[in-house]
Order: sequence, then structure tokens, then C-alpha cells
Amino acid sequence: MNNQLPQLFLRHKLNPILNAANWPYQVNSVFNPGAVRLTDGTTLLLCRVEDRRGLSHLCAARSVNGVDDWQIDSEPTLMADPKRFPEELWGIEDPRITYVPELGQYAIVYTAYSRSGPGVALALTEDFHHFERYGMIMQPEDKDAALLPRRIDGRWALIHRPVGATSAQMKRDKNMWISYSSDLHNWGGHKHILEARLGGWWDANKIGLSPPPIETSQGWLVIYHGVRQNAAGSIYRLGLALFDLDAPERCLKRGDEWVFGPEEPYEQRGDVDNVVFPCGYTLGADSDTINLYYGAADTSIAMATGSVRAMLRWLEEHS
Repeated sequence: MNNQLPQLFLRHKLNPILNAANWPYQVNSVFNPGAVRLTDGTTLLLCRVEDRRGLSHLCAARSVNGVDDWQIDSEPTLMADPKRFPEELWGIEDPRITYVPELGQYAIVYTAYSRSGPGVALALTEDFHHFERYGMIMQPEDKDAALLPRRIDGRWALIHRPVGATSAQMKRDKNMWISYSSDLHNWGGHKHILEARLGGWWDANKIGLSPPPIETSQGWLVIYHGVRQNAAGSIYRLGLALFDLDAPERCLKRGDEWVFGPEEPYEQRGDVDNVVFPCGYTLGADSDTINLYYGAADTSIAMATGSVRAMLRWLEEHS
């Protein structure tokens, strides 16, 4: 462990807390879960489960303490449905869950893998048993998306990561954007909010939203992932940024350094080496303690604890 790194997140001693061996049916790997604390206090993880064909679906695991004794659905909770939604032909992946008080439902934004590549899809649920699918709301190539829990100036807001070519630089941009909608179906007002840095930075190759933003009195606190390419391959690490509450396209602060990266063997070796990739978190009753649930090396699920206030203080000092 490098003691010079900011210790904003503490790994749980039971890590990894879930893997393929825990599943009630045969799978290849389990990773990148969305997370929510239900009204009864139960933690629900909506896990990305990759089968032995290489295609993914979503499956719910529930725990009273959010750490162990997981009760896992005996069959897939949400499967791809390519007959009705052909954009899900090659599976569904990486869910982010937001509870939306106005709707009284949970919004699940996930990646649908189509013939043209990954796109952003949306489903609503009250109970994680019945789902209302909206289909693909952002066309390929697009992913790493989450819905904000309330309207901004009367419109819903979605953070996502489209990929496009820029003729000026002759490269593919992999930056974070925000888009707005009045009905959750049709989206516009697209605005660029955070870009991958140039050069040798830890987030120089591409960036994307990790879990949904955290609403604080100071702004929307965003944990994002950055990818650096080196001679050995890619390294996925996490950084912090803060966005204006009423104009979330406006970045107020961005940390220069990464705050969490692959260090443990279960994060450094797996189906995809050197990856920590959170899609969800839960907040404690103090509205400060955060349990961050992340995919480790695209093979298992791990958990780390931290503090919202500590992240905000760190941004104040390092942005």
C-alpha cells in the first residue's frame, strides 16, 4: 500500500464480497453493480452478470448489512429482450440506479449492447421485480450514464459518455456530457461537462461517470473513472469533481490526482486486469458514510467505505 495516496476509501476486509461462486446458477463473472438502500434498510445490488457465452444480464442480490449473507435471485432479474428491444441483442450491462421521488420509482440506466455498439437504455421499477422499459434513449456509441434524481429547470438531466470522432484532432473523444429531457424519451440540450485530459495524466485516455452523482449542499459530487494507457495496457482509477446544483453542466472543482485505484490482487488480476469500476453506492443514516460498490478486474464485486464530507474537503485542497 502506498501511504502517500489519500485514503478516502477503505476496502472491506471481506473483499471481494461477491463472485461467480456465490451465484445460484452457472455464470462466468459478476461485477459492476448498481446499488440502492431500500425503504426497509436492505441493500440491493443489481449486478452485472456475464454468462459463459460472454453476454451480460442483471441480477439482484440483497443483504441486511450490505456486506454479507446475500440473498441472490434464483434466476436473472432483468434479461436482455432482443425481440422487443433489438438494441439489447448482445446483452445489458453496468446499471446505475437513482431513486426519483417525483415518480416514486427507481430509474435504472444501463448499457444496451446492440449491433452498432453500446447505447444508453432506461427502465423504471418500484420493486425490482416488474420493470417498465423505455428502450435506448442515447444511441451508440454511448454509455456510463445516470439520471439525476430531480428535474433541473423543469427538465430531467442525464449524465453520459458519448464517443465521437473529431476531424480536427483525428481522434475519438471520450468525454462526459449532460443532456436534458421533458419526458425521459426525447433528449436534447446536449452539453459537454468534463473532458479527458491530454498528455500523461491518469485520466488522459478516456473518462466516464462511475456511480450516480451525490447531491450535497456544495454541489453534485461526482466520482468518475479515468483510463490511462501504458505499455502494459489500461489502468482504471477514480477521481472526483463537483458540479453546480442548479446548472450541473458547470464544473466547479476537479481533482488533479486519482483517489482510488487497483492495488489488491483481486483488482489487478481478472478477466480485465487493473480495474476498479463502481456503478453504485449507498449512504448511511448520517448522510455522510458511503459504501461504494465496485467491479474488481471485471471478475468480482468489492466494497469500500468513505465519507462525503472527506471527499469534499479533499476537493477543496486538491482541485
